[in-house]
Amino acid sequence: MEENKDEKQAAAPEEIKRIEADSEEEMRVTEKTIEMLRTVFDPEIPVNVYDLGLIYKIDYDVETKTLHVDMTLTAPGCPAADFIMEDVRQKLLSVEGPEKVDLRLVFEPVWTQDMMSEEAKLELGFL
Repeated sequence: MEENKDEKQAAAPEEIKRIEADSEEEMRVTEKTIEMLRTVFDPEIPVNVYDLGLIYKIDYDVETKTLHVDMTLTAPGCPAADFIMEDVRQKLLSVEGPEKVDLRLVFEPVWTQDMMSEEAKLELGFL
């Protein structure tokens, strides 16, 4: 009985190290994903999709090595939708770490100008 207790205590630090490593990997992939998303522009707007507030979710699953990203467009009928989505997909595929990319186009909540970063608002003359 005592040996089993000691084994659990010995395993705990290894589990903590694994969780910390996973967390560091998630942070690294998330930061790199944001960096790549800042290189994607709507051809009609001189601001990247991240600062426009079009990215609703970035979630990296370390175990499955899947990068989940939810994004929207400034309008459901955006004429550049296919171009923007393909550009986002290609940039996400270039991020080191993820083996799969799950890119979802969503329209809830509806995008508004309030979702833009301060930099984007300044660039577009809203401030």
